[in-house]
Amino acid sequence: MPKRGKAVSPTGRIALLHALAHIELNAVDLACDIIARFSVHQLPRSYYDDWVKVASEEGLHFSLLAKRLRELGSSYGEHPGHDGLWEAAQETAHDLLARLAIVPLVLEARGLDVTPMMMKNLRKAGDMPSADILERIYSDEIGHVAIGQRWFLHLCNQNSLEPETTWQGLVKKHFKGALKPPFNDEARQLAGVPQSFYTSKS
Repeated sequence: MPKRGKAVSPTGRIALLHALAHIELNAVDLACDIIARFSVHQLPRSYYDDWVKVASEEGLHFSLLAKRLRELGSSYGEHPGHDGLWEAAQETAHDLLARLAIVPLVLEARGLDVTPMMMKNLRKAGDMPSADILERIYSDEIGHVAIGQRWFLHLCNQNSLEPETTWQGLVKKHFKGALKPPFNDEARQLAGVPQSFYTSKS
């Protein structure tokens, strides 16, 4: 994948919005996958309600981004997209706890870390409509990380597992690369993810 700039130029903004649209479209599929793939588990109805809500909101995010791309003279599909989300899905296809640990609690949580700077750069470029879309996505994604954390804790409790060390072990096993600071501690805490989960003690 070519490296994107800071979304100051029109071309850079289109590349950024296209990359985000690709992520959101993949996120729709992942929310549906976490419902269907792991339906063999003994999970309450609220689990399914939560992920249907996530799929619906991710679909709205994609629609908003695709519309904005058209307004800027582009469209979804005109640029390449990375396979990072699906690589994570394949890596955790056998294990719901691992899926929750990696997709919402690493990848979506990373979105909470980087989105504020994206919004700042878009506003600096005078692209308020795109910044407003990211503001909506950012707000919803806090809720999505919270849903991931809620069901991760539910499964840990159900299986008598200590959540923090379990999460850290699953990340070490299933996530390629290191967790990259700076972390948006405020947003992560709003989602119910303690700083001790992701901050190294060394």
